[in-house]
Amino acid sequence: MLAVRNLCKKYSSLTVVNDVSLDVQKGEIVSIVGPSGAGKSTLLHLVGALDKPDSGSVLIDGTNILQLPSKKQAQFRNRHIGFVFQFHHLLPEFSAIENVSVPLWIKGVGKKEALAQAAEMLGVVGLTSRLENKPSELSGGEQQRVAIARALVTRPSVVMADEPTGNLDSANAHSVHQLFLALRDKFDQTFIMITHNDALAKMTDRTFTMQDGKIVGEVVNK
Repeated sequence: MLAVRNLCKKYSSLTVVNDVSLDVQKGEIVSIVGPSGAGKSTLLHLVGALDKPDSGSVLIDGTNILQLPSKKQAQFRNRHIGFVFQFHHLLPEFSAIENVSVPLWIKGVGKKEALAQAAEMLGVVGLTSRLENKPSELSGGEQQRVAIARALVTRPSVVMADEPTGNLDSANAHSVHQLFLALRDKFDQTFIMITHNDALAKMTDRTFTMQDGKIVGEVVNK
């Protein structure tokens, strides 16, 4: 479903991502681990078309997203890639259901239909009773579930998560780990996640280890 080939990215004289290639199958959850500064977040941003590499290709469902014109690339990203970050990046003035509706509104879905789909997805992540609450009225774990619902509401090909539990306590982190597994089983959803959490990494199907901008190891977890 996802094919990354020979991705390279430099900032001045520093090579941050160095000739990285990897494949991810549909419905697979893979984790990327490694020390700070290894290039993990940069790799995720390149694969998600949030940044441009110096060379290499990224194919999602057969489309080389890095060759698309900027407008079409943005449309592809909106429809096919979901993002979850360590910090939730929720709009503080919007309710949970409105935050989850944003990607659908960008996609052109009508307001009523978008809100209905957002409510359904918030139900999937266990927040049916919190639809109208603003982020300040939600716990950290609930805010992250809203962010996950937002990433999933367009039914993307792949969800990319950068330290999705890095800002949560152990109980909420475990809850989010279980949620990812449940969503994979329910939607055959593909996830790529960066984590420093060994327990989360071991729950994924495969773990890639990055060091100095390269993939230096791969472990099949189950």
